[in-house]
Amino acid sequence: MRAGRWLIGVMVLGWLAACAGGPATPTWSADELRVLHSLSLDALKPLSPDPSNVVADNPTAAALGERIYFDTRFSGNGAVSCASCHMPERHFTDGRAFGVGMGTIPLNAMSLVGAAYSPWQTWNGKNDSQWSQALIPLENPLEHGGNRTLYAHLLAEHYRAEYEALFDPLPDLADSSRFPRNAGPVDSPAASAAWERMAPADRDAANRVFANLGKVLAAYERTIVPQPARFDRYVASLDADGRPQGEAVLSADEVAGLRIFMGKGQCMNCHNGPRFTNDAFHNTAIPGAPDVPIQRGRIDGVVRVQADPFNCLGAYSDADPDECTALRFMVTESDTLLGGMKTPTLRNVAETGPYMHTGQFATLAEVIQHYNSGGFAIQGHNELTPLALTDEEAAQLEAFLHTLTEEE
Repeated sequence: MRAGRWLIGVMVLGWLAACAGGPATPTWSADELRVLHSLSLDALKPLSPDPSNVVADNPTAAALGERIYFDTRFSGNGAVSCASCHMPERHFTDGRAFGVGMGTIPLNAMSLVGAAYSPWQTWNGKNDSQWSQALIPLENPLEHGGNRTLYAHLLAEHYRAEYEALFDPLPDLADSSRFPRNAGPVDSPAASAAWERMAPADRDAANRVFANLGKVLAAYERTIVPQPARFDRYVASLDADGRPQGEAVLSADEVAGLRIFMGKGQCMNCHNGPRFTNDAFHNTAIPGAPDVPIQRGRIDGVVRVQADPFNCLGAYSDADPDECTALRFMVTESDTLLGGMKTPTLRNVAETGPYMHTGQFATLAEVIQHYNSGGFAIQGHNELTPLALTDEEAAQLEAFLHTLTEEE
C-alpha cells in the first residue's frame, strides 16, 4: 500500500510539474529548434549593399532622406509626405484599406519595416529598388501629385547644400525657359507639355536629380529594420534541448499557435525566414475589393519593372549591369504570375491591418478563415488548399501572430 501511495504521489507531482511548465514541459525537436532559430531576428543577416544606389548606406544621405520623408512640401498641394501613408507610429503603414494622399489610392500601404531586404518593391514588384519605388508616388496624381522639375526646384530652395554635398551641383534652375517650375511626364497636360518642350539634355538633368531624390529617401528607408518581438525573446529562452528556461514568455495557446504556424497551417510555405516572408509572389485566391479593378499582380509587375527607366539596368542606376542579378534573372513566365502578389512580412502583423493588397480583410481572424477555407481564385492559379483548422486552432494561430509585434 505504501509503495502504491508513493507511486501515485510521484505521478501527481509529475503532472503538477508538467502543468507548471517544469521538466516535463514538451520540448522542441532538434529539427524544430533549427526552424525556430531561422525565424528569429538573430538569424537576420546584415543588409546587402544596393549597387544601384551609391549613397544607399551613407548616413548623411539617410539624414537628408529622413527630412524629406516627412516634408509635405514635396507634393502638389503641400500637404502630403511619405509619412502620410507610411506612419512610423503604425509600423510604417496607415491603418487604412487604401492609401490617402492627394486622392485615394486603391492599394493598401505595405509596411516599410525591413523592406530594404527585398529585391522587389510594391505588391506586384514593379520596382527593383527602394529608390526607384520612391519615385512612383511622387508623380502619382493620387499620392504626392508632383513632377520632376517641381522637386528639383524644391531641393534647390530648401536642401541645396545638403544635396550638393552628396551629388553633382544642381542645374541652373533659375532659367525657367529651360527648367519650368512644373514639368514632367505626368498626367497633368500642362506639366507634360512643358516637359516635352524641354531640351533632351535638360530632361536628362531633371531625371538625374529626380533619381537622386529617390536615392536619399531609400537611404533613410534602409534604416527602418525589424526590432525584437516577444517571439524572438521566446526563441532566445530555449536551451539546447528546445526547452524554455526562466519565466514563461509565450502562453500555452501561443506556443500551440506557433506549432500550427510551422506545421498544419502551412504558413511557412510563404512566411519563412526572420522577416516571415520569402519575398516571392503567390496567388492565394484573395477576393476582389468592391468597386476596385482587379489587380493582375506579378504578371503586370514584370512588364513594369522591365520598362522602368529607373531600374537597376537603367541610365540612372549606379550599378554595373552584371550586378543587377535580380532583374536579369527574374522569373518572367510562370503559372503563379497572374494574380500573384508579394508575400508581406508578418513582423508587426497584428498592428498593421487591414490586410491584403486592397485591404480586403479587416482582421487577422478573417485572414486565417480565408486560408483555412482555401478560397476560389478569380484569376490565375490558386495555390491554396483547405487547412481543416478547428476554431480553437485558428484562435491559437492568431494568438501566435500577436507575438510578432516588436516590443518597446
